[in-house]
Amino acid sequence: MAKSAIREYIEAFIIAVALALFVITFIAQSFLVQGSSMEPSLHDGQRLMVDKLTYRFVEPKRGEIVVFRYPADRRRKFIKRIVGLPGDEISIRNGYLYINGQRIIESSINGPTYGAYGSPVFGPVVVPEDSYFVMGDNRRNSDDSRYPDVGFVHRSDIVGLARFVYWPVTQIQVLRIPSGYSQ
Repeated sequence: MAKSAIREYIEAFIIAVALALFVITFIAQSFLVQGSSMEPSLHDGQRLMVDKLTYRFVEPKRGEIVVFRYPADRRRKFIKRIVGLPGDEISIRNGYLYINGQRIIESSINGPTYGAYGSPVFGPVVVPEDSYFVMGDNRRNSDDSRYPDVGFVHRSDIVGLARFVYWPVTQIQVLRIPSGYSQ
């Protein structure tokens, strides 16, 4: 006995929804950039594809852009660049970021780097095990690990790795680790 056309459409729709939910939950998801904290690398209104699979197999790297759950309100998601790995000593002096005592020359940032609330210094702090120190590229306008509401980002709070910008079409780009962030 042949299935009715309506039943076939319903089954196809259910399979499509289940497949989409699987992909969004475990493999990849769209993310909307809101605000200017990642300028000049990312801009308000851009849409990114976030890879949720890679970090199930490898650890995040310094310089990668990640989406994570905002610790003060876990329903919100933030996007920042990883600058400190577990065990790294992070400090800020004279407008520059230092990792393990070495000044980092960052090609991807907008302006000098200061501590929380415009302080000329920050740290030194040591990134705890299973955590990361994240910062926006627009250092003067970024709520990031320098501030207590974000602090260190635990590995379990990282949603995924931002891979590429796909919207608007005129700004399509693959996101790469900028020079200056050696492992």
